[in-house]
Amino acid sequence: MASLTDLDRRLLSALREDGRESVASLARRLGVTRTTVSSRIDRLVASGVIIGFTARVRDDADPLTIRAVTLIEVEGKSADKVIAQLRGFPEILSLHTTNGRWDLVAELRAESLGAFDGVLGRIRGIDGIINSETSLLLSSALR
Repeated sequence: MASLTDLDRRLLSALREDGRESVASLARRLGVTRTTVSSRIDRLVASGVIIGFTARVRDDADPLTIRAVTLIEVEGKSADKVIAQLRGFPEILSLHTTNGRWDLVAELRAESLGAFDGVLGRIRGIDGIINSETSLLLSSALR
């Protein structure tokens, strides 16, 4: 992966604020040409720094209403195998390795409590997962 320049960091910051901002507007904001902005975005996508573009939806407008964070403890050296299986879960929005008591942190989203219960059961049934703790996200103070 390419190392990021100051311009790359400023461009990524601007895109995080508004991923739909026009190239012309980004160029004005960053003090560079439109061609520079376009080529930087293309390079960041091609190198894998930018992995996609998405829309953020207000929590109360999102039909998938149950959100949670699940902390996962993995047995021995089976983390890679567990991660590979968890990648197939559409309910997992993000998955992170961490240190301390828990090995993985997963952000989950489900349509209903029944669906949420089902995904937790499937997660707990994965070979190599020995413990988990889940907290429902009630509201977002900062997102």
